[in-house]
Amino acid sequence: MTSKLHTFENGAALAEGLADAVSRTLAAGVAARGSASIAVSGGSTPKAFFQALSKKDIAWDKVTVTLVDERFVPPESDRSNHGLVAANLLQGKVAAAKFLPLYHAVASAEAAAEIASGETAAIGAPFDVAILGMGTDGHTASFFPGGSQLARAIDPATPRGVITMEAEGAGETRLTLTFASLQDARLLVLHIEGEGKKTVLAKAEEAGDEKDMPIRAMLRRAASPVEIYWAP
Repeated sequence: MTSKLHTFENGAALAEGLADAVSRTLAAGVAARGSASIAVSGGSTPKAFFQALSKKDIAWDKVTVTLVDERFVPPESDRSNHGLVAANLLQGKVAAAKFLPLYHAVASAEAAAEIASGETAAIGAPFDVAILGMGTDGHTASFFPGGSQLARAIDPATPRGVITMEAEGAGETRLTLTFASLQDARLLVLHIEGEGKKTVLAKAEEAGDEKDMPIRAMLRRAASPVEIYWAP
């Protein structure tokens, strides 16, 4: 599958450009079907994008927001993607959106994944928008090289939903949407910044095993081209 690269002068320009594209896609979903959905990534990279998107004037009360992946930590943890999204996106007008967390305060990550699978299934398919990030090891979502359930996570035959993932260097057990949940989003974005990430992306676009660089699964097998948003 051929991806499309959108290059911006800096991170601020990227945040505004991506917020424009996402808001148009969500508004189109609301206009066509009366509702829209978006799954977003965590980490430090999307903060400016979240803040730009939060200023967009669309029918947020008809939008469902969820996460691509999450650590099995409560939202008050400084490592929680839920907390990041709450502080930077679910503000002002966007507070009217319905937010579906992946973390739940239950006995195990597996139990939380089961709950989250049921809740995200109610959104319907596909997502209007899915925003992915990428690590320097070529992971995306929580599809980590060497991860405990990597083969299951990137297998298109694995049902839509949320599964757990453990990997060396990943810290807490992760909760992640499966490849099947993400690959057919109407707007599938890879948001990366910095020359280092562009170098990693170039390597991922070369021949090689998807299990070594799981972002390859998305770049090669997504239902539509991945829209890559990059700034130095």
